[in-house]
Amino acid sequence: MTDPAPLLPPDLEAVVAMAETALATVPARLAARVRGVGIVVEELPDDDTLDEMGIESAWDLTGLYRGVPLTQQSVSDVVRQPDMIFLYRQPILLEWIETGEDLHRLVRSVLIHEIAHHFGFSDADIEALEREEG
Repeated sequence: MTDPAPLLPPDLEAVVAMAETALATVPARLAARVRGVGIVVEELPDDDTLDEMGIESAWDLTGLYRGVPLTQQSVSDVVRQPDMIFLYRQPILLEWIETGEDLHRLVRSVLIHEIAHHFGFSDADIEALEREEG
């Protein structure tokens, strides 16, 4: 009898697919306002991002919204970089291992958290919403 093949963690493409599935579950009225925001999955945040955010360990950042929140945008804005949401695969997988939460739910939670920043919500606002949802 042979040993079963070891389970491998989801690769980058699998996490991208989870993020796309999660995005499809965002309520339509919000999804329409997220159109045009790029979603990128990377292994880890880079050193410049960590320095900018004041974060010492790459393992502490599961996602990041880069852009101008809708509440701060104006029709008279100069052309700028497109808004982006970054999901970081390895820190998400570490949180998954540490918490035992369903990975699809975790990816969705990180994505929704970053979408909320696109809408101008603060971390405190997001935490309050998460408490309301249970």
